[in-house]
Amino acid sequence: MTLPTNEYPNYAKPYVDAALKTDKNILDNLQFSLNELFEVLGDLSVEKQNHAYANGKWTIKELIQHIIDSERVFAYRAFRISRNDKENLLGFDENEFMNNANVENIAYIDLLKEFSQVRKSTITLYKSFSEEMLLKIGTASEQTISVRALGVLLSGHVLHHLNIIKERYL
Repeated sequence: MTLPTNEYPNYAKPYVDAALKTDKNILDNLQFSLNELFEVLGDLSVEKQNHAYANGKWTIKELIQHIIDSERVFAYRAFRISRNDKENLLGFDENEFMNNANVENIAYIDLLKEFSQVRKSTITLYKSFSEEMLLKIGTASEQTISVRALGVLLSGHVLHHLNIIKERYL
C-alpha cells in the first residue's frame, strides 16, 4: 500500500512509515499491530511495567495509556471526517492527558484489555467505511488528513512505540 504525502501532516510521517513497512492493508495492519502489542507486552513483570528508560520518560504502563488515548482521538477524527464534518478538529496535549490519566491505579492487565477493546472498535469502524469514505479529507489541528491516512497512522503509532519499547525498555 502507498499513501500520498498530501493526505497526512508531517508529524504523522514516522507512524505512516512504520505502518507502510508491513505492506498490509489498513484492516490487516490494525489487527497486526494489535497482535504485535500483545506479543511484545502481554507478559511483563511489574518491574518492567513501571520502568521508564530515563528520568522524565513515560513508563510502559503510561505508554500503553498514551496509545489508548491516541487511538480514541484518531478514530474519532476518522469517524467525523468520514461523515463529512468540515470543522477543524482540535488537537490534544498527550502530556496533559497523561497527567490526568490515573495510570498508577490501573492494573496492567486492564490497560491491555482496554487497548484490545478500543482497537476492536476501531477495526469495526474501519470495516464500515466505503472506499469513498476512506478518501475523504478533513482538518485536525489545522492540518489536512484523510480517513485512510488516519487508519494507517493508527497502526503505525502502535508499531512506532513498540519499536521504542524494544530498543529502550526491554
